[in-house]
Amino acid sequence: QVQLVESGGGLVQAGGSLGLSCAASGSIFSINVMGWYRQAPGKQRDLVAIITSDGGTYYADSVKGRFTISRDNAKNTVYLQMNRLQPEDTAVYYCHADRVIYSDWRREYDCWGQGTQVTVSS
Repeated sequence: QVQLVESGGGLVQAGGSLGLSCAASGSIFSINVMGWYRQAPGKQRDLVAIITSDGGTYYADSVKGRFTISRDNAKNTVYLQMNRLQPEDTAVYYCHADRVIYSDWRREYDCWGQGTQVTVSS
């Protein structure tokens, strides 16, 4: 089973920046779409940004122009650079991989990381 390990969360003041990373471990051949979701207390988990294996991206309207998603396929790692953070960005951020293909051609779908807390103070 793939492990998605997030890092980089923390506490930042409004207007500041944070970078998140998520590394997938295992004998992985490829990962299709990787992305970031977030969940604030008492709210549903929402899409933040996704990136395809060939670099296509999609962002939620609330983060367009402030957040940048990128990935390193050789390292099976996805990144999220968050700039001009606002208190409403406070949430647990989760890494997601929609389809993982292993070197032995096994496939795993809908994989989630454990989450990392991002807190933005006003």
